[in-house]
Amino acid sequence: MKLKQEEIVNHLKTSGFVFSSSEIYNGLANAWDYGPLGVLLKNNIKQLWNEYFVVQDPNVYNLDSSIILNPTVWKASGHLDQFSDPLIDCKYCKARFRADKLIEEKDPSLNISDHLTNQEYQELLKKYDVSCPNCHHQEWTDIRNFNLMFKTFQGVTEDNLNTLYLRPETAQGIFINFKNVQRTMRAKLPFGIGQIGKSFRNEITPGNFIFRTREFEQMELEYFCEPKQADLIMDMMLNKVKDFLFNYCQIKKENLNFHEQTKDELAHYSNRTVDVQYQFPHGMSELWGIANRTDHDLNKHMAYSKQDLSYLDQTTNQKIIPYVIEPSVGVERLLYAICCEVYEVQKLSNDERIVMHFPILLAPIKLAVLPLVNKLDEYSKKIFNQLVKQIKGKITYDTSGSIGKRYRRQDAIGTPFCLTIDFDTLSTQQVTIRERDSMLQVKIDLNDVSWYINSRLEK
Repeated sequence: MKLKQEEIVNHLKTSGFVFSSSEIYNGLANAWDYGPLGVLLKNNIKQLWNEYFVVQDPNVYNLDSSIILNPTVWKASGHLDQFSDPLIDCKYCKARFRADKLIEEKDPSLNISDHLTNQEYQELLKKYDVSCPNCHHQEWTDIRNFNLMFKTFQGVTEDNLNTLYLRPETAQGIFINFKNVQRTMRAKLPFGIGQIGKSFRNEITPGNFIFRTREFEQMELEYFCEPKQADLIMDMMLNKVKDFLFNYCQIKKENLNFHEQTKDELAHYSNRTVDVQYQFPHGMSELWGIANRTDHDLNKHMAYSKQDLSYLDQTTNQKIIPYVIEPSVGVERLLYAICCEVYEVQKLSNDERIVMHFPILLAPIKLAVLPLVNKLDEYSKKIFNQLVKQIKGKITYDTSGSIGKRYRRQDAIGTPFCLTIDFDTLSTQQVTIRERDSMLQVKIDLNDVSWYINSRLEK
């Protein structure tokens, strides 16, 4: 049975993963806060991505660039002139939409090019007989371009001289630091720069829970290489993304689609782009993008900054402008996809349980310590306090309700192991470990608990 968006959203909200932002003030549309479990899950995803794409590759380096950059960065990158969506209003009910999304919803098989003119959008609206989703009328305003950049101001007066922008992507911060990283790390091509950070886009129609929001985090890798290496590295990065999704995030292959963009779909900076699409509850949508950005970005920043961003090949003594291969993914989209993937309502012989089958490395809480009865509370807390220092990950302690209810509670948030302490533990120094997915229970010595759990976390 297909997972409904309302079901997974309700579970994540009631379980402590995601909350509506500003909820006590009636909220803020399409803005979300991350609760205790959501923060742990996001951190685990970011740590896993960084370990896989940066730490394990000796030729990749971390960067943390500013959210607010010199505004000329965005002029050079084309964001000030070209980073816009086709905005259209219904004349009848005044609702506002993106024209491209309206057309794609009419025919999901379409992939609308980013370079269509407003006139071409108007023709497609007529061709597909697109009506307003709210009132079903077909009385549209003319299409106008809506820039997605968030403006802010520096200084004491709000005039154009002090206009700055919140970054819409983390990539440009990497490009303008290419030379700094290359020089200080003495890096030789090919090498990469990875960054995790906040980005901001004034989306016209955010929605579908955390899939599209105005504030989000990106995990981006820019891999610099010689032009002749670009095709090989593009394929290498695509394979790494597949390996990460299949084997580390444990997303099923049948829920993914690898869409090779056509020539008409490609962004102006790319000569090849593969969209990794996931079957979200609202439909097949982009999760991850891998693009060959050629030498477009470095050339643009060289032209505007008048600085030399070329790379000197010491074997040939020639300067080249590297090509860039970019795998880029949003933290929130990946979190949402993983949650959809692992969520299950499991039918049991005389009951049912909600279980989140998180990979152990991603599970927000690794172990729950559960005393069988309250009389064991003081003894159990001593064990818990020892394990907190020994287990590689967050652990929790729970005494509320029957042991069966506590198991179900931990299943519903994806805790892979529960440790139960009973009266026999006092004499035998053995505890019961219950595994989430199989629900099997094993007795192990108390002194072996940290080894048992940590060894699973290393797999």
